[in-house]
Amino acid sequence: MAARSYRQFCALAFALDVVGERWTLLIVRELLAGPRRFTDLLDGLPGISPNLLSERLKRLEQQELLVRRALPPPAASAVYDLTEFGHGLEPALLALGRWGSRRLPASLDGVAPPSAGAMALAIKAFFRPEQAQNETAVYELHLDSEVLQVRVVDGTIDIRQGQAREADAVFRTSMDVFVGLFAGQIAPDDAMVQGLIQVEGNPAALSRFLALSRVSGEGA
Repeated sequence: MAARSYRQFCALAFALDVVGERWTLLIVRELLAGPRRFTDLLDGLPGISPNLLSERLKRLEQQELLVRRALPPPAASAVYDLTEFGHGLEPALLALGRWGSRRLPASLDGVAPPSAGAMALAIKAFFRPEQAQNETAVYELHLDSEVLQVRVVDGTIDIRQGQAREADAVFRTSMDVFVGLFAGQIAPDDAMVQGLIQVEGNPAALSRFLALSRVSGEGA
C-alpha cells in the first residue's frame, strides 16, 4: 500500500505523513522506555491486529524511527527499538499526554487499563521537577507482570523497563491500583494498610514517589 501524504510545505504535515496514522504514536509510546518484542507490543496495544502491527512497524523502520535487531542467546528473539530520531518524538508525546488527560474517564470501566509504556509516559508527563530538586532516588515499580525503574536525579526523571540494580524502594501492585494512586483516588497509607501495594524499603517512599508525579489537580 502506497504511503499517503498531505503534500503540503509544512513541517507538521510532513511529520503527520510519518506518524499520523492510527496506532503509530502508540507504538512509539510503547518503545520509549526500551526495546520490545513483537508479542510485547501486541500485549501493550489491545485492539491492534498482528498484520496491522507488522505493517506499522515496517513503515516506522523504513522512516528510520525504529530498528529491528536480534537479541543474543539465550534470548534469541527479535526486538524493536527506537532510534535517536524516533526518541525525538518524546516531547510531543508528553505534551499530547498532558493535553489528553482532560479527556480521561473517571475510572477504568469500559476501557483497557494502561500498559506499562502508557504508565511510564504518564509518570514523565506529570513529573514535577520542583518536587525533586536535590533528590536522588531509584524506584522499582512492579505493575502486574511488568517492571519499570524510575530514576530521579536533581529535578530530572528517567524511566526504563526492567529491574534496577539497586533500588531505594520497590513497589509491587496491580495496574488498576496504581492508576488509583496516581490519580489521587487511593491514599498511599490506605493502600498499604489494605494490602493493595507492597513496599520494600521505607514505607514513606511511596508518598514521596507519588508526590513527584501524579495527574490529580492537573485538570484530568
